[in-house]
Amino acid sequence: MASKPDETRDGVDLTNLDQPLFDGADARKRDLVDYLDAVHERIVPELRERPLSVVRIRPGQPKFMQKNVPKYTPDWVKTVQVWAEASKREVSYALCDDRRTLLWFANQRAVEYHPTLMRADRWDRVTHLVLDLDPPEGETFSMAVQAALLVRQALTDCGLSGAVKTSGAKGVHVIVPIVDTVSIEDAAAATRAIAARAEKIDPSVATTAYIKDDRHGKVFVDSTRSGGATVVAAYSPRVRPGTTVSFPVGWDDLESVTPRDFTVRTAPALLGDRDPWAEQLPAPQEIPEDVLLEGRAIPVARVAAMHEGKRRKRAREAEEQKRAD
Repeated sequence: MASKPDETRDGVDLTNLDQPLFDGADARKRDLVDYLDAVHERIVPELRERPLSVVRIRPGQPKFMQKNVPKYTPDWVKTVQVWAEASKREVSYALCDDRRTLLWFANQRAVEYHPTLMRADRWDRVTHLVLDLDPPEGETFSMAVQAALLVRQALTDCGLSGAVKTSGAKGVHVIVPIVDTVSIEDAAAATRAIAARAEKIDPSVATTAYIKDDRHGKVFVDSTRSGGATVVAAYSPRVRPGTTVSFPVGWDDLESVTPRDFTVRTAPALLGDRDPWAEQLPAPQEIPEDVLLEGRAIPVARVAAMHEGKRRKRAREAEEQKRAD
């Protein structure tokens, strides 16, 4: 017999609310539920009609990413079937379109929310470009901030604008809404071009090198989030010490914050009645032709890295064979 719920909200039974969320969370499951409920009017628009992957964590177990909804998912949770080429199967993704679904996910200990860049009804278009600023291991958030400012300058120079948020981990995300006439391929090309332009502004800070050994302590301007990729939503918690949140920050405030400023405990009071992400996101923009032309000429990072890795392996093997001879 199922245990009696601690409480019920919007028809969702909530259980074990006083359990610790995870080691180092400085939060209980109740804090997660309360936070997501408090921000549901802000985060649900970021998730609505987008196939959703979530990061869950069960007591005493490592975190895991869930794409396929479990068999016990209530029938009122909307889903969409998506063919996964890598695994050669259909994946049933949830669509978190309302408060009730969000609360159900929270009760499942879903901490992180990663929607796709495209909507379920328009698989041939992404709605925004994503530039992910990832500082090197052991470096500070301030390095990612400096790289984000380079991205902002690159955007300004080509007549575009974007909004910025902490990733909730150690990096920064710059989001650039685009019009729906841009193909997936051109959106990816534009992202590569903007990343390359940011790197050129100050190559001592930023790099587009996909292979880690080639970054030499610089911030990686990751331009590979395109097509069917996901990015953690604004306002999503993270499975990080303190249960930090991916939080919108004004460009002028970016240098004066740290990721630990924004947690499930502190974020609601900082937000008040505002929705800074909705306020800061620019309207969808046309991508200038020169940006598209430049990006089309830049190889896809993962493909280029794969070929370079194979080339280096052959070179090492040849050198080893030479020494053996």
